[in-house]
Amino acid sequence: MTDLSEPATHVLVRVWLPDRPGALGLVASRIGAVDGDIVGIDVLERGDNVAVDEFAVLLRRSVAIDLLVREIEEVDGASVEEVRTIEHFPDPRLDALESAKTLCAAGTVEALHRTLVEQTRAEFLADWSALLVDGSVLASAGEVSHDASVLGALVTGTAASPRVADGTTGPDDLAVASLPTHDAALLLGRDGRAFRRRERAQLVALAGIADRTWTLLA
Repeated sequence: MTDLSEPATHVLVRVWLPDRPGALGLVASRIGAVDGDIVGIDVLERGDNVAVDEFAVLLRRSVAIDLLVREIEEVDGASVEEVRTIEHFPDPRLDALESAKTLCAAGTVEALHRTLVEQTRAEFLADWSALLVDGSVLASAGEVSHDASVLGALVTGTAASPRVADGTTGPDDLAVASLPTHDAALLLGRDGRAFRRRERAQLVALAGIADRTWTLLA
């Protein structure tokens, strides 16, 4: 248990580990070996005998993050994909509900578009987000790294794959969700941090809520 009298760092550790009995416990044990306190585990993806889990860890500031990584990777088959230090731990389930509430509270279609791109960019820690209809950008947030024609091509390309369209998979740095009633698409870009299946499914659900809200407002 982390000594509460010593300042602690909030660390999110994304780990690839074998999807076999006991592997999660071994990783947790290694985190505990450096006096890390696990306060949450989020399962982001499972498949092909591998799981991608994200651990929320309170780590004494006197403990080097490199040491934490080395300890985790001592577990056979485990690999750390990413480590981030943050101010406070997110709560994915509560965050999703708050986003849905915010979308439903939009008073106009224009406000809904603006809220959708801003809320999803913040919730998924994306670098940028954009809402497109017929190749035109209705709203965006962040520094969008592509022009409208490239974004339109990305939408067309991802729509051609059912597994990408339903949120099962997709390019690591891009997540796309459709708003089918309005022939619209929501795109999120995130450099250096792959979107995982749970995140893609959550984005598809939020896009569905926005699609329905758009109809009611119109």
